[in-house]
Amino acid sequence: MKVYYALQDFTQLSQAVVTTGTFDGIHLGHKKILNRLTSVAQNIHGESVLLTFFPHPRMVLQPELDLKLINSQNEKIELLKQTGIDHLIIHPFTQEFSRMDSLDFVRNILVNTIGAKKLVIGYDHHFGRNREGSFEHLKEFGPVYGFDVEEIPAKDIENTTISSTKIRKALGEGDLKTANEYLGYAFPLSGKVIEGEKIGNTLGFPTANILVEENYKVLPADGAYAVRVNFPFKPEKTYAGMCNIGVRPTFNGTFKTIETHIFDFNENIYGAQISLAFIEKLRGEQKFENGEALKKQLHNDAFLAKKILATL
Repeated sequence: MKVYYALQDFTQLSQAVVTTGTFDGIHLGHKKILNRLTSVAQNIHGESVLLTFFPHPRMVLQPELDLKLINSQNEKIELLKQTGIDHLIIHPFTQEFSRMDSLDFVRNILVNTIGAKKLVIGYDHHFGRNREGSFEHLKEFGPVYGFDVEEIPAKDIENTTISSTKIRKALGEGDLKTANEYLGYAFPLSGKVIEGEKIGNTLGFPTANILVEENYKVLPADGAYAVRVNFPFKPEKTYAGMCNIGVRPTFNGTFKTIETHIFDFNENIYGAQISLAFIEKLRGEQKFENGEALKKQLHNDAFLAKKILATL
């Protein structure tokens, strides 16, 4: 998969099969579209292209919402590599770009810049200024500009339509079961291991304190979770662990931390990158009477986390 960070870096193709959208989360609904995209491209001996944007349009047009995203840029790229698409364009989204009308978007970008011969879009897809463009518009533009268009029905589980919004809501409620079911994979979180206050050491549960540098990344609800742990410098090895997200009320904490205890692990990893896959919530954040009461709970958490992770 070739990655481009602006449309001007892309060279027009002769047989481009294109889809476009924000694609936050790369969930099962997105994969349904991308699977069709790659299939069509293979059938016509063309090349598949995903045009997406960063920042997310709502982050630019509605900054007061403080939208959080399911995937960081790097996570999104890695997930898209697994789909088999040929080209990924991540174009900067700006106020100026948002004012482009739907006709100019189709003619100047999809056709003249990318070379679209077929469009594959998701159900109820909108584009252009004020989201004025729709599937009906694309069907009208197709014969004029020489492309076909296909709309993919929404993906649903138990009659519930999957969406990035619903996944963000589930994560915010700590509902990992629903979030992971809709995603089709365990929710990921990556960052750098930094120095902490070493409270975990005093309890017999040393932790890797994680700094997530992308401040737009959504976090699951405060609480304790069973997680899988990977390090980029050890790609062959996956560890089991438990992660706590919260303000550490037992110790009168004042800011949120992400602390992960890795089972059967004793290495100095300060400064290293770490990746977590959130498997299941163990409990919500609690304030304990003292450190000993918390320590007892951590032993219970560890037992439950190991039991959960051993079944995977």
